[in-house]
Amino acid sequence: MKTLDVITIGRSGVDLYGSQVGGRLEDMGSFDKYIGGSPTNMACGTARLGLRSGLISRVGDEHMGRFLREELERHGVSVEGVRTDPERLTALVILGIRDRERFPLIFYRENCADMALCADDIDPAFVGAARAVVATGTHLSHPTPRAAVLKALELAKAQGGRTALDIDYRPNLWGVAGHGEGESRFVESAEVTRALQEVLPHFDLIVGTEEEFHIAGGSTDTLEALRAVRAVSAATLVCKRGPMGAVAFEGAIPESLDEGQSGPGFAIEVFNVLGAGDGFMSGLLKGWLDGEAWPVTLKYANACGALAVSRHGCTPAYPSWEELQFFFDRGIVRPDLRNDAELEQVHWATNRHGDWSTMRVFAFDHRAQLEEMEGADPARIGRFKELCLEAAQAVARGQGGHGILCDGRLGQEALFRAAGTGLWTGRPVEWPGSRPLRLEPETGPDLGGLRNWPRDQVVKCLCFCHPDDDAGMWADQEATVTRLFHAARRNGLEFLLEVIPSTVGPVDTETTARIIERVYGWGVHPDWWKLEPFDSDDAWAAAVAAIERHDRHTRGIVVLGLDAAEEALAARFARAARFPLVKGFAVGRTIFGAAARDWFAGRIGDEAAVARMRDNYARLCGIWDAARAAAERDAA
Repeated sequence: MKTLDVITIGRSGVDLYGSQVGGRLEDMGSFDKYIGGSPTNMACGTARLGLRSGLISRVGDEHMGRFLREELERHGVSVEGVRTDPERLTALVILGIRDRERFPLIFYRENCADMALCADDIDPAFVGAARAVVATGTHLSHPTPRAAVLKALELAKAQGGRTALDIDYRPNLWGVAGHGEGESRFVESAEVTRALQEVLPHFDLIVGTEEEFHIAGGSTDTLEALRAVRAVSAATLVCKRGPMGAVAFEGAIPESLDEGQSGPGFAIEVFNVLGAGDGFMSGLLKGWLDGEAWPVTLKYANACGALAVSRHGCTPAYPSWEELQFFFDRGIVRPDLRNDAELEQVHWATNRHGDWSTMRVFAFDHRAQLEEMEGADPARIGRFKELCLEAAQAVARGQGGHGILCDGRLGQEALFRAAGTGLWTGRPVEWPGSRPLRLEPETGPDLGGLRNWPRDQVVKCLCFCHPDDDAGMWADQEATVTRLFHAARRNGLEFLLEVIPSTVGPVDTETTARIIERVYGWGVHPDWWKLEPFDSDDAWAAAVAAIERHDRHTRGIVVLGLDAAEEALAARFARAARFPLVKGFAVGRTIFGAAARDWFAGRIGDEAAVARMRDNYARLCGIWDAARAAAERDAA
């Protein structure tokens, strides 16, 4: 009974990718932070494809080590085999994209945590839980991690597992090239060849580029090198040939590479070759472990590699299983895949992290309503929002399914305190009450302010709009929402769009659905919708149908409160909960309104305000949970 499909073993580090493309690394001005290291990339890449994946490695006892561990967990990768090294730092790579062929790269791996991986770190039970163990070349380059890899391979074999090697030859990590030669892929070395050939008999599958087989086989003639590998190993050999795809050899090496088994290739534009091999290997492992024929397995591998070379970064570029099927079914529309809006939407939506199938959100992002209260000023409003956060945390108690909406202009301290607590956090950008839509000054005239936001905050935008608005009003609203949506995506932030037509004009069962249709027509795909609590099933059905026609992957809908009494909200929750796309609520004044008025007027203190809001929020959470449970019982 294997509980994991694959365990990868070896490098785990942080990639700092130059954000600017087409220049020297010396001239990079900013960097994007990604998870990195071939085994780590493969663990995440296979998890995205639906395999149960694990990693064996070491990380430092610091921020970057925690980032790697948390990112692995977000991908669903088991970290049972990841040790925290109290003495060494997490490995780091700084790299950039100069052009399609050159990628300046510096490894910061001197005495790093993952190279201290040792045989004592290998847990037989963990290794035995996997159907396969996958090693990479770097950890065969030094005696200590080499012993760990060999122990894992032997344990895997002894417990009925399969083994694979991605040669992953990095000359400077074997000490045969200098620090400035990070992008070098091949330097001849008899010592490296000897070290590799000693371990090749341990594997059922060996994968590499032609250059990597050259080092493994000790010859720069690819066929001769493959035959040298075959002489010491009965493994299936998969040779990657760049734009010509890849070929698999299960038995004797033929007279031509073209005689190997192959899968279809994909004619796409190469943007960034870094990490393509790990994407390829992820697809290959998916097919191999699913028992697919080699042409199908190589199809998976080639497609994953093609998607990887089309995007910025390594792990973030790899496809989900659903995305891969979409790519196969629809085909290539344009060769520069990163600019294929439909494909990129599927990529974004099917690779989001976090389970937010239930949303109980305390909204205290209000600004104008608080500013109008007796006794309010910016400092006191900021303090009150911290009390709102305390109330939210008292109800959530670290459990999932809870969140807040809080602004950055008056509620900055509360936002700071909410970071890392596990609360879903939305942050408004609209100027309160504006119509046509205008944004808070902090976002900047070019929306560059979003660059400063933590990645776990959600861009929330309220747009007062109505289907009967004139063309000029709609053109203005469209321009702002579209710019905001693309800026959010560019900065890796989810986007929540709230629409309220009832304050603008008369509404019927189709009013909101018509707005939703218009928004999708702009090419805007909100991750979340925040909608009014409709008083009819027909209105809910129309809105849900409009969303699902355009986006099967939306996170869902949350219901707003409009300062309704608790009893009225209970009835509206009961109706909304009958529609599974509605995930919960985002309610504010019903929770904090009375407490705020009394607190600003000095009639109650901090403790009483928190207690009152805590109780109100807890009751609303209970009302929603009961409504959802009743709806599920009725549906069953």
